[in-house]
Amino acid sequence: MAEHVTRADFDLYMFPNYAPPDMVIVRGEGSRVWDQEGRVYIDLAGGIAVNCLGHANPDLVEALTDQARRLWHLSNAYANEPAIGLAKRLCELTFATKVFLTNSGAEANEGALKLARRYAVDQGHPDKYEIISFEKSFHGRTLFTVSVGGTPAYSEGFGPRPGGITHLPYNDLAAVEKAMSERTCAVMVEPVIGEGGIIPADPEFLEGLRSLCDRHGALLIFDEVQSGVGRTGDLYAYMGVGVVPDILTTAKGLGGGFPVAAVLSTDPVAASFVVGTHGSTFGGNALAGAVASRVLDIVAERDFLLEVKRKEALMVELLEGVRARHGHIADIRSRGLWIGVELSSEMAGRSKDVATAALAEGVMVLRAGADVVRFAPALNIPDEDIVEGVSLFGKALAGLV
Repeated sequence: MAEHVTRADFDLYMFPNYAPPDMVIVRGEGSRVWDQEGRVYIDLAGGIAVNCLGHANPDLVEALTDQARRLWHLSNAYANEPAIGLAKRLCELTFATKVFLTNSGAEANEGALKLARRYAVDQGHPDKYEIISFEKSFHGRTLFTVSVGGTPAYSEGFGPRPGGITHLPYNDLAAVEKAMSERTCAVMVEPVIGEGGIIPADPEFLEGLRSLCDRHGALLIFDEVQSGVGRTGDLYAYMGVGVVPDILTTAKGLGGGFPVAAVLSTDPVAASFVVGTHGSTFGGNALAGAVASRVLDIVAERDFLLEVKRKEALMVELLEGVRARHGHIADIRSRGLWIGVELSSEMAGRSKDVATAALAEGVMVLRAGADVVRFAPALNIPDEDIVEGVSLFGKALAGLV
């Protein structure tokens, strides 16, 4: 039996790069969690869009425990059935014909960026290494991915950053056209800006990026770490706009809470990762493969995705009601069960205050910058939890003003 720990122990023993609230969660079921004091919270945060099927989902528990009795880990020196099955399923469901499995979104994006540069070299263009990405984007916390991300504060203070990276305004196709050249090896883009405020890309913008990449012989990389696995109401967001990338990264919801990620691509591009060029010790372990395959079995169903869009409409309608009653909301942006509530000018910079007040009322929400509150609940969240959760959020917002 593990020794009892408290929130004070967090500060005593863990690195100070996080600042969680003064409570410790001990149990979750569906879209509700309980802390050490027995208080219940409605979870509209979803582990940052990770717990796509809620907490302790019986199907995922079954998949995990069944696999745990058989085989956990081998390393990639040997093949295992669940990893192969997961890769096959991802290829069947998407544009991809090859998959690289790893553990997190940052690792998937790191792999995608390395693959793009290596592909250019293999095509006989060693000077074709420049990468274009976008302001407000977020691609991970490794030194490479945080440099490609469009939030300078995240990469400051870590010494020289990788070069050959250009950041441009999101949804500004003219800026991309001006910046691209024969030295551009890839454009990396989120179909919906997540951490930067839930900002969907204009379909014409993504279509234009596809055309420009084709013109310049560059690869188009879609970072679908957050937008993938049903979050937007499509299995992957690219499907909703009809623009197919060369490389796609997926993580977060893919394991429903179990660490797993993947880089998806096609045979010609994937061929650049020959033996020894890239790897992952834990990537593609049997536990992750089994759980992620079960997630896809559930989320990829048409009726399930239609329900995501129905729940989106319900949640937006309720949030519009909060807006009408209390004001202090400038905009509500959504793609599936991924919703950004932009605070009005008089509440500017107070998203943290709103999230703190919401927690005090018994509902968990996220921030997406200083001015946006983000909702990313389980995709199968019951309607009654949506209704109660939004009501508590409205109460918290009203109490602040």
